[in-house]
Amino acid sequence: MENSRNSRKDLSGIVTSIMGNKSIKVTYSYKIPHPRYRKVINRKTVVHVHDEENAARLGDKVEIMETRPLSRLKRWRLVQIVERAPMLGKKTLAEFEAEAEEDAEESAAE
Repeated sequence: MENSRNSRKDLSGIVTSIMGNKSIKVTYSYKIPHPRYRKVINRKTVVHVHDEENAARLGDKVEIMETRPLSRLKRWRLVQIVERAPMLGKKTLAEFEAEAEEDAEESAAE
């Protein structure tokens, strides 16, 4: 009997969160027509991804592949980093913006 792997889904998305050691969140966007009015609606889905080498950074465009369940939420693994996020000093643009949002929330709370 021949051993062959099932076809697995491949997606590309943007790293939106780094959740600790070897774990990231990737958001991928897609468009779907409204069932009644046929206007195109932008949708997005967030998936938990296994990053074995901790190579991905916030804001990177990555390619992911479906895999067996690795934990309670992780069903995807990182295949490759397609495009690196631009850096501002030692931070990525996304990290810089996230820090600015936190500062704004803190000042609004005061």
